[in-house]
Amino acid sequence: MARFRRLPDPEAAAAPGVIPAPLPPMPWALLAACCFGMFAASSSGTTRAPFLIEMARDLDTSLPLVGNLMALTSVAWGIASVLAGAWSDRWGRRPFLAGGPVALALCMLGVAGAGSYVWVAVWATLGGGCSGAFTGVLMAEASARVVDRQRGRALGWVMAGQSLTLLVGVPLAAWIGAWVGWRGVHQVVAGIAVLAALSLVLTTLRPVPVAPGPRPPRTGTRAALTGPVLRLLAMGVAERICYGLIAVYFATFLQSTYGLSLAGVAVPLAVFAAGSILGTILGGQLADRLPDRRLTFAGAMIGAAGLAVVLFGWTPGLGTSVALGFAYVFVNAIARPSLMAALANVPEEHRGTVLGLNVTSASIGWLGAASLGGWMMAGWGFGGFGPLAAGIGLLGAVLALTGRQNRGV
Repeated sequence: MARFRRLPDPEAAAAPGVIPAPLPPMPWALLAACCFGMFAASSSGTTRAPFLIEMARDLDTSLPLVGNLMALTSVAWGIASVLAGAWSDRWGRRPFLAGGPVALALCMLGVAGAGSYVWVAVWATLGGGCSGAFTGVLMAEASARVVDRQRGRALGWVMAGQSLTLLVGVPLAAWIGAWVGWRGVHQVVAGIAVLAALSLVLTTLRPVPVAPGPRPPRTGTRAALTGPVLRLLAMGVAERICYGLIAVYFATFLQSTYGLSLAGVAVPLAVFAAGSILGTILGGQLADRLPDRRLTFAGAMIGAAGLAVVLFGWTPGLGTSVALGFAYVFVNAIARPSLMAALANVPEEHRGTVLGLNVTSASIGWLGAASLGGWMMAGWGFGGFGPLAAGIGLLGAVLALTGRQNRGV
């Protein structure tokens, strides 16, 4: 049963007055490989953002259709993650860690060589499925190689790969694309995916230690979906909606409010990405050091809710809005590692399934952010974003705080 409160590790348990055993060293090479794998998966879709107009012109289609490629990718990503997580619990994780990035590379080459929008959509959708085939699995692998008191930090570093895509991947893609175009950028991403596969294979040569005794029977996905796990997944959807509302619409908010050009939002987006990375790292530290992870999650969501109202409701100047955007994403990102560490604290035979479902819930959150944000912009403008994000953030906090400890949340 997943528990939001940090449980004592068997490795660190000790009688009163006895110094606890030291924590084992962190598997930094594996964590770097997992971070790089997450960077490769995120880059397969996010680095397309600077080239939407160019792609629409090249493929002789409309800009909205090209923009919808992200939705197709997200749906396929979420579906594949559920299946891959459950299958990895049954057949092992290394086939997915090796095969997923290689298949992603082939899909990126397919996108680069496609002659029509239909084939670009087909290859991009398959690429989303390939990303889902290994992102949840690599989180499960990282969780299995550390003890509970290290999982917040470990998963924080792994998830930093997504933010690095915004901080490094997108600007680098724009620079490379100026020379080789959007097709060449997809070829570069294919090479990155192959390197990610190689790094994941090399860092997982040593098998995960298995506790002595008979292995528990395989009980399927339904057995992993306990009440506490479902509550954590619902909290994950709320957190991703709050994050996605600003990640998807922050550039548009700055452009419409302050009249910035596309080039003018580059620095604010870099500040935004830096806030996400720093918040994730700090959140990992808090998840491992504070006794109650649900309080860390709830506090971050409440703080982000208050900042959302100020961010979208008070616009005295560009510098203030960028600073508030940094503060919002920094506080919001603190919540994620606590949630991830709680989800990872399930029996080994269910970990792949649960963390695969976590990726699926994140995809639902992204889709919810895109659709709710579009609906809010059409009806009320950006002034409605603050109350919307605040309400969803408070809902996530309530879910965390109302779970009974004896039921595992």
